[in-house]
Order: sequence, then C-alpha cells, then structure tokens
Amino acid sequence: MTLRINDLAPDFTADTTEGTISFHDWLGDSWALLFSHPKDFTPVCTTELGAVAAVQDDFAARNCKIIGISVDPVDSHHRWKADIEHATGHSVGYPLIGDPTLEVAKLFGMLPSDAGDSSDGRTAADNATTRSVFIIGADKRIKAILTYPMTTGRNFAEILRVLDSCQLTAREQLATPANWRSGDRVIVVPSITDEQANAKYPGGFDAVLPYLRYVDAPVGA
Repeated sequence: MTLRINDLAPDFTADTTEGTISFHDWLGDSWALLFSHPKDFTPVCTTELGAVAAVQDDFAARNCKIIGISVDPVDSHHRWKADIEHATGHSVGYPLIGDPTLEVAKLFGMLPSDAGDSSDGRTAADNATTRSVFIIGADKRIKAILTYPMTTGRNFAEILRVLDSCQLTAREQLATPANWRSGDRVIVVPSITDEQANAKYPGGFDAVLPYLRYVDAPVGA
C-alpha cells in the first residue's frame, strides 16, 4: 500500500505503552505526529525519542498529539523507555505502539506485504524502511511524510516547522517559501485570484512574479 499526501490515514487498533487504542478515536480532533523506528534499543532512535520528549509541550501547544511506533512488542518499549531517559534526561510521556505482527508498519507502507507477520528474529536492517514521520491533520488526512535513513537522526525543530506550515495552510490558504520561519512573509496560493487576494489581505500583496505573491504573515503565524 502506497500512502500519499491528502490520503486518509489508516485506522487501526493496537496495544501501546499507554493501553490499547483505536487510532482514529485516539486522534479525536487533534493533529498527530506518528514517527516510526526499526528496532528498540538502537542508538539513533534512542536519541530521537528523548528529543521528542523534550519538545512534547511544543507539539501540545499546536494541538498535535505524538505517538511513536516500533515493530517490537510493548513490554520491550517499556524497558527501552528507561534507557531513553538515562541517555537523554527526558522521560517519554507519549504512547509507543507495539507492532510485533508488523501490521501497522505495513498499513503505513513502511514494510512490504511479504515481510512476514512477526518481529521475532528481525534486525534493524530488516526494518530499515520503518523510519518515517507522518504529520496527520485534524481531518485525519496525511499532510506530510518524511523518511530518513537509520543513520540520520531526525531534526524535530524542522518537523515542528513543517507542522506550523501545514497548519497555516489549513487555516489561511497560504503557503510558505523556502527556509520559512514562523513570522516570515508567506505566499498566497495560486488558487486565489488577485481580486480575492486584495479582498482577503487589505494591505495588498507583493507580486514578485505573477504566480509568486507575498503577504505578511497573519498574527500568530
């Protein structure tokens, strides 16, 4: 199964470190960050889970829940959490999905259908493609997908930036230029005509090109 931006995020029921969840029910009306890991007790992922724990409040302020997944079972996750806190100084306060049958990894297209149905005996190298980040909107549709190699730790400041951009677009019909940071000028999307843009943004817009029109960021963006 290949997932694309704007696809409905797959629903599933799974055990987590915070109990059994039904994913869409757990989402409610929140956004979500779902990020995956090829194996518990691996070095790069250990640093990542701690890094996310350190910025959990920043995601919460954006109405975004966090959930991790590794193909190992939940009891393994609980043991791993102690290592994460020891190594990074941050306690994991968000759920980690246990996926010992590989069902969720396959649902999200991170492992092929012929990968088997058990995490037993599998190494991190076998699960190397289980290294994706999914940003999911309150409408339960996928807004962004980022996939990293096992050797590259993810930059969660960048992922927060992507979340800010996606949420801005959802609210305002605006896009963000290269290297955008919150508060920078933003771009009027091409589906908005000049007439509509003038009505929506009384301060006017800066048309660098007919299809590249900048406006000041809305308050709070």
